[in-house]
Amino acid sequence: MARHKSMNVPQEVYMHMKIFLVAFLVAAACWSPAAAQSVKRIQSEGAGIASGVWFGDMLYLSGQLPVPITPADRAKGTPAVYGNTRAQSLSTFSKIQNLLKEQGLGMGDIVMMRVYMAADPALGNTLDFAGMNAAYATFFGTPEQPNKPARSTVQVAALVAAGALIEIEVQAARGK
Repeated sequence: MARHKSMNVPQEVYMHMKIFLVAFLVAAACWSPAAAQSVKRIQSEGAGIASGVWFGDMLYLSGQLPVPITPADRAKGTPAVYGNTRAQSLSTFSKIQNLLKEQGLGMGDIVMMRVYMAADPALGNTLDFAGMNAAYATFFGTPEQPNKPARSTVQVAALVAAGALIEIEVQAARGK
């Protein structure tokens, strides 16, 4: 094994050290205190997470769940009722629309969307992709709002709220 002459380390290790040093120097040169100061968190008192975070002209919204049609009743031991995938998707897109509006943005400002879907027990534990897409089509690609974001859709085993079939997170950009 060849060793670097100025250091008693194998040549391959020496090359990895050089690459790491160059990457570190490039990252340090790109970081600036001004960029670190441009972060603004949107959070409620007592909430476990921020509902959104501004970084420069980008808004990152946390995953949004639908609003229950019927809230859970702990006294009676009944779970929340959310409705089918289409109804849950409409509810979730409406929540996102309202959060964006509060920040001076609209659905057309969304540049990236991640959709997490759970199978619907009422449909034999199958995914209702068509129901989600029907709701999506009321907010994106319409004559009033023709913009469509880049999007990923992922099937998950379950979501954090029992009965929820969809969770959506987005990133939106403020245009100049």
